[in-house]
Amino acid sequence: MADDNKLVAEVRDSFGKGAARKIRALNKIPAVIYGHGTEPRHVTLPGHETMLLIRKANAILELDIAGTSELTLVKDVQRDPVRQIIEHIDLILVRRGEKVTVDVPVHVEGEPFGSAIAEQDANTISVEVEATNIPERIVVDVEGKEAGTHITAGDLELPAGASLVTDPETLVVGIVLPAAPVEEGAEEAAAAETAAPSAESAE
Repeated sequence: MADDNKLVAEVRDSFGKGAARKIRALNKIPAVIYGHGTEPRHVTLPGHETMLLIRKANAILELDIAGTSELTLVKDVQRDPVRQIIEHIDLILVRRGEKVTVDVPVHVEGEPFGSAIAEQDANTISVEVEATNIPERIVVDVEGKEAGTHITAGDLELPAGASLVTDPETLVVGIVLPAAPVEEGAEEAAAAETAAPSAESAE
């Protein structure tokens, strides 16, 4: 675990919306830690440092809580829908070597053959992997793939130690030909035909 993922967390005993607003006003983020049969623990995280670390999916944070080191997985980030300010974070306790199931983003690279294009059907896939070795993304290479090619979850190359949880038959990327452009005149004629009342309805 890199030192860059370490944060000092403060235990808090004040709850509710009012308390959370005061915490955020101090450029800090309220959070709750769950897992391993323990009672939920309420903590406060440093705002700026935390925001930098959780920009990637499934971030692992090593917290210093009153001198005790705890390894946690970011499970949920609640944001203000308008201002996009982080309002609250849910953390799950994990242990080194422990396997967790997470949704990992899928990233498409390369250009299909000819005029074909890649249509991404699944933006994430679920994998089981060691908590301290979660991949940032799974790459799908579509370079030179021909139209009609289907890439399923089972076709993806997973990092060492990771196993697929998503149904292997799930379509992730399909290589298709772009739809033929509709001629302007034909488009207008189709619109006019749709708009025109039928003889039956006019009676």
